[in-house]
Amino acid sequence: MDIIANYGTTLVLVAALFGFLMAWGIGANDVANAMGTSVGTKSLTIRQAIIIAMIFEFAGAYLAGGEVTATIRNGIIDSNAFADTPDLLVLGMIASLLAAGAWLILASYFGWPVSTTHSIIGAIVGFAVVSIGPEAVQWSKFGGIVGSWVVTPAISGVIAYFMFISVQKLIFNTDDPLNNAKRYVPFYMFLTALVICLVTIKKGLTHVGLHLTDGEGILLSIAISIAVAFAGWLYIRGQQYNPQDDSKMHFANVEKVFGILMIITACAMAFAHGSNDVANAIGPLSAVASIVAAGGEIGGNSHIAWWILPLGGIGIVIGLATMGEKVMATVGTGITHLTPSRGFAAQLATAATVVIASGTGLPISTTQTLVGAVMGVGLARGIAALNLGVLRNIVVSWVITLPAGAILAIAIFYVLQICFS
Repeated sequence: MDIIANYGTTLVLVAALFGFLMAWGIGANDVANAMGTSVGTKSLTIRQAIIIAMIFEFAGAYLAGGEVTATIRNGIIDSNAFADTPDLLVLGMIASLLAAGAWLILASYFGWPVSTTHSIIGAIVGFAVVSIGPEAVQWSKFGGIVGSWVVTPAISGVIAYFMFISVQKLIFNTDDPLNNAKRYVPFYMFLTALVICLVTIKKGLTHVGLHLTDGEGILLSIAISIAVAFAGWLYIRGQQYNPQDDSKMHFANVEKVFGILMIITACAMAFAHGSNDVANAIGPLSAVASIVAAGGEIGGNSHIAWWILPLGGIGIVIGLATMGEKVMATVGTGITHLTPSRGFAAQLATAATVVIASGTGLPISTTQTLVGAVMGVGLARGIAALNLGVLRNIVVSWVITLPAGAILAIAIFYVLQICFS
């Protein structure tokens, strides 16, 4: 308690710095994942992807990032265990932010798409075990986390596989692919808009005063999706298509139609991602700020100070702009060759899996969901279409994320104890 009383302002400033670093890592890794398919399919350039992320990720984080956040991320540790030693919780959260942020930046440097959620969970568990003991951790949560390494990519991979098979049967394997693309792509736009709307409404908009029942949310999502499909239909009809382009690249005009869909998906996914995953950075930071403000009292929830959401949003955007290119390359081109139609199938499968997970409470990693979807699209073309070496490196990076976060957090926690003792 003396540490909080004597160094309260310093602790908040240090937490803000490390929270910004964590947000930077999220931008470099998780946001790069969300943009990787659009860049890999050449629907967007890297510069365009960064601009879209700057606008929609920041808007999602700031407008729909949440007014209240749980102080203990995903309930992975019992906050009551720290009731008598709130200073340990504050130092542990600060250590967790630095540990998870450092791991994300390291992974981004090597181009590994890892889970930001698992990074921060591993870090929080690490400091909890060495500060209070194993009893501070809710170990039952780990079964779901480890299971998600298999279940999440499997669900998204299956959805992506069948989605791309449907595209092949309805459009590519027909006598008139271009006209069939014009006919069916608005329907795919409807599906895409529907799942993105459901993700956004489920995850974020309750915190900007839009309190909808499940039924109202579904009706609003359907209405928006119909409008998007109609606007897409009008846009596709107004485009000029040159038959000569197909002689340079087979199905070039069909892929041009899907390219429009990829841009819509990138904008929507960026907003949904910003509204959801910014909590990985601001959750521990908000916990530190609220505990210090309360003089050491630990509450179940913390109101976010006005400056925390913009800090997270800015950090995410800078992370993508400065370090996101390698992870975008891994997801967009390293796993399998993507075209706009394949990228669409992967993005829609990712969004659909997030909707399923939101409804069932399945612990989920956006990164693992997207990688599984890209794998599913690749498998639709045969196992030879996948780069197994890249996939091996990705899976290894997933497995070591939890222990890496924990080990780094433990080391940093001890250093912080020495600095503030």
